[in-house]
Amino acid sequence: MPDLAGRPVVWITGASSGIGKATALAWAGRNADIILSSRRRDALEEVVQEAPASNRSRMHVVPLDLAEPELLPGIVQSVVEKFGQIHVVVHCGGISQRSLVMKTDLAVDRRVMEIDYFGTVALTKAVLPQFVAQQFGHFAVVTSLMGLFSSPFRSGYCGAKHALHGFFESLRAEHHDDGIRVTMVCPGFIRTDISRNAMVGDGSPQGTMDEKTGQGLSPEVCATRMIRAIDRKRPLVLIGKSEILGAYLARFFPNLLRRIVRKAAVR
Repeated sequence: MPDLAGRPVVWITGASSGIGKATALAWAGRNADIILSSRRRDALEEVVQEAPASNRSRMHVVPLDLAEPELLPGIVQSVVEKFGQIHVVVHCGGISQRSLVMKTDLAVDRRVMEIDYFGTVALTKAVLPQFVAQQFGHFAVVTSLMGLFSSPFRSGYCGAKHALHGFFESLRAEHHDDGIRVTMVCPGFIRTDISRNAMVGDGSPQGTMDEKTGQGLSPEVCATRMIRAIDRKRPLVLIGKSEILGAYLARFFPNLLRRIVRKAAVR
């Protein structure tokens, strides 16, 4: 794969806020062409204006909605026509959920799965032929520690994140010889609006910041660690504070983790 220290083309979804925004601003400072995507063009334009003036010409706004997968192949085609190649796709777009299983409408589970899983898969499938033709490419997939183990109040979110790990491990195996790499990025608590925007059982936004989320790492620290993991072609990176220990407990002491999770303050 070409050296990413050159001038790579990096496409970031969910780039209007949180981890996606921090990643876009961090990578723009590394002489990369950045494609910023989310639903709202105005929010993406604001991100561009936050970058140093010398970097703004390399930041390109391409709005898309992960809930409209039928439009994604055409968007990918236009990106390829403009840039010729895509080096890295960072999947940051998504939505979360905070509600008990019994109090969550099935429509909420479907909405989370449609955006977090099917939207991400649809964009990946649209980009994949270009990566194969190039014989290089890197998918960085921001899932969550909840893609490795689960906690209360996040059943739909955990289901979608677990599904992403299953899908991308298969893709990794199928396309290793095509020069395609995958980094699964598993953040813990990061200080973003994810909990404020999370859907509760009836589909409305929670509107409040979870205490643990508010005490988490900054999105800038998360972005720096993620980019370093991509540079090193790491297959998996855990980003957080003490909560990342849960991933090791899930692997080696699953019953202990289950007892801890039942009693832990997860909101």
